[in-house]
Formats: sequence, structure tokens, C-alpha cells
Amino acid sequence: MDMSTSLYDMSVANYLQTVTAVAGYLDKGLAFCTEKNIDPSEIVESRMVADMLPFRFQVVSVAHHSLGAVEGLKKGVFAPPGQTSPLDYRALQKLIADTLEALQRVSPAEINALKGRDVTFQMRDRQIPFTAENFVLSFSLPNFYFHATTAYDILRSKGVPLGKRDFLGRLRLKN
Repeated sequence: MDMSTSLYDMSVANYLQTVTAVAGYLDKGLAFCTEKNIDPSEIVESRMVADMLPFRFQVVSVAHHSLGAVEGLKKGVFAPPGQTSPLDYRALQKLIADTLEALQRVSPAEINALKGRDVTFQMRDRQIPFTAENFVLSFSLPNFYFHATTAYDILRSKGVPLGKRDFLGRLRLKN
């Protein structure tokens, strides 16, 4: 029995599932704000704790650790996101929609061709070497899920009615 998983399956397929879920819970968050007459900017700047980066950073990081990770795989270098202007709630939704659209255009052959390739995480003077697979499994996915979970948790802490199914998104079931 062959239990191999392609680089595309371990990366882009996971990104697509969760980015789609993030888009869904962002929609539910905005609907909640509208229904409860809450200014969505209150959500955008919300944090779980004072020393944690705000909701907007978490959403930007979901995009960066998915589509940005794909770009890093292709270039062989991945770095933290550069300074971006603060985004409002609708701009965060657009960022996630654009990320999803771009990920949907990535082909399995394009990503699978990068198997075994060197990828370096670069932050200032520090460089951390990975293979493409280890970059995805030990760095990209953990960061991606951390930020997707934190964004979800901030919405939940504000009262947005979300459940585990909202976080999981559409499961990839056996055909």
C-alpha cells in the first residue's frame, strides 16, 4: 500500500481548505458585527492578550503562510511579511479572497516539481535552511494553523457564533 503524499497535497490542498474556512468565518464575523451593531474595526484591532499581535495581523499571516509560502517554495527563500498598511475588516476579507483565488490557480505539477528543493527562511541576518517538505511540515503549516486558529479564537472571544466545523472547512473526503 502506497502511503506517499505529494508536496501539493501537504501544502496547497491544506491551505485551500483552511483559507476557504477563514473566508467563511470572516463572513460570519462581519454578519455578527452588522447584526449586533458593532464596528468591525473593533474586531480588527482585537487581541487575545495585550502582548499578542491583533486580529488583522493574524489574518494577514494566514495569507502570508499560505500563498506567501508557495511563493517562497518557488523562489527558495521565505521571509516574514514586510510592513503593510493597516487593513480594515473588508480589506482583510479581500486579502483572503485574493489569496484563495491565487491558490486555486496553483497546479499540483508546479508544486510537486519543487520536491526536495532547498528553501531558506530568512529574517534579518538569520538564515534557516530547509528542504521544501520540511519547510512546509515544520514551519509553514504550524505557523499557518497558529494564525488561522488565533483569528478564529479572537472572533469567538468577541461572541461570533462559530464552531469547529467553521474552522475545519470543507473536508477532503474519499471519492
